[in-house]
Amino acid sequence: MHTRISLLTAALFFAAVTTHAQTQTTTPPPPQQPASAGHDVGSGAGDIGKGAGGAAGNVAKGTGKGAVDLVTLHPLDAAGNVGKGVGVGAKDAGVGAVKGTGKIAEGTGKGIGHIFHHGHKSTPDSTPPQP
Repeated sequence: MHTRISLLTAALFFAAVTTHAQTQTTTPPPPQQPASAGHDVGSGAGDIGKGAGGAAGNVAKGTGKGAVDLVTLHPLDAAGNVGKGVGVGAKDAGVGAVKGTGKIAEGTGKGIGHIFHHGHKSTPDSTPPQP
């Protein structure tokens, strides 16, 4: 009899614990604030740097493969690898420059907007204009 009461008590306890765990709700995280003007400018400069770095890496990779092909007497493959490296590098540089310039322009626009728009509160006039 004593074990039945213990088992029944334990079962009720576990049922209460699992029910309590199921009814808890988590609060959603607060929405993120938009990036500041300084963050946009810094991120844009970083994108330009990443594009330039990727471009240099691809040009070096293509040049290295081309040099190996030239040494192994495969001049057509050498020219193709060098051309491919330069082409992919130019693409990386172009993408980085465009993305970075766009972010820098966005950050600059936000900064200028803060100067002109934050000091002026639009309040309705209390007296209507007289004709």
